[in-house]
Amino acid sequence: MVGQAVTVQSAGRLAELTAGRLLSSWQLDVPALLLVSALGVLYGWGVARLRGRGEPWPPACVAAFVLIGLGGLVTATMSGLAVYDHVLFWPAAVQNILLDLVVPLGLALGDPLRLAFEALPEGAAGRLRRAMTSRVVRTLTFPLVSTALVLGTELTVYFTPYFATALRVGWLHELMYLHLVAAGCLVVVPVLTHEEALPTWCTHPVRAALIFLDGIVDAVPGVVVMTHGSLIAGSWYLHHAPSWSPDVQHDQQIGGGAMISIAELVALPFLLAILYQWARAERAQTTALDRRLDAELAVVPAPAGDHSPAPSPERVRPWWETEQNDVAARIRRQHADD
Repeated sequence: MVGQAVTVQSAGRLAELTAGRLLSSWQLDVPALLLVSALGVLYGWGVARLRGRGEPWPPACVAAFVLIGLGGLVTATMSGLAVYDHVLFWPAAVQNILLDLVVPLGLALGDPLRLAFEALPEGAAGRLRRAMTSRVVRTLTFPLVSTALVLGTELTVYFTPYFATALRVGWLHELMYLHLVAAGCLVVVPVLTHEEALPTWCTHPVRAALIFLDGIVDAVPGVVVMTHGSLIAGSWYLHHAPSWSPDVQHDQQIGGGAMISIAELVALPFLLAILYQWARAERAQTTALDRRLDAELAVVPAPAGDHSPAPSPERVRPWWETEQNDVAARIRRQHADD
């Protein structure tokens, strides 16, 4: 058990990394702990406020936010990955991909935007909604823009002096953590939230297609890292590599392969979450449609002896023949097929 952050001097004296040491080695990261605590307290306050009003909040959302989101953040910044990231490249690569993909997915599955809008007082919720629909936020969360930002973040980290400098400068390393999480959240949170955070053309089929595209894009940094001829932060790792470590080039290839594997594994639950939302939306729409049809087709017979003139044909036409929307068009097609 490692009780404090590993310094540059002590990094070279780390014991050989094994599966047991990877699971049992931990270090304290104060900025990361503060972030985890703040997010946990805010989320817990929102859930408690809703339940205090008698309004339920899905336990699955809480579990995803805490276990995958906050748990992933703790794992990436304080587990054996963080202990060994200054002497081996592959723990750093796994650490960064967790922050960039897994943590945002867990946070998004907790649906924090909807929780905030429902838990906050009306005035604060209105200000937050205006901020989330501002031009800047809309631009940053526009699907193609956010995907490009994630890809650009990963490539910038590894193929500029950013990563090598962050290994030497503690505060920049913490800023890199935050940068990776924020970039990932720009993609995942708007797609999975129940709030209307994306353009109207981003229907569930379009979102599924975007996730498929994003899964391909997320694998690009891993492929580039694994096949790149030059060493990433090579001077650092060549100087600080312990005697038991693998060849630095091989270490980089392991890291790139791990990035590809995690990126593809994350794409599956991301896609399943969208498909689940799509199915729920279809069920809700069908239920609402059935209720409306029942109301429209309920015929009250006229009283005996009532010789009042029959209503005009236009007035007795069902609503789906006169309204112009997707649901009405679908019913018209069904009647045409019959």
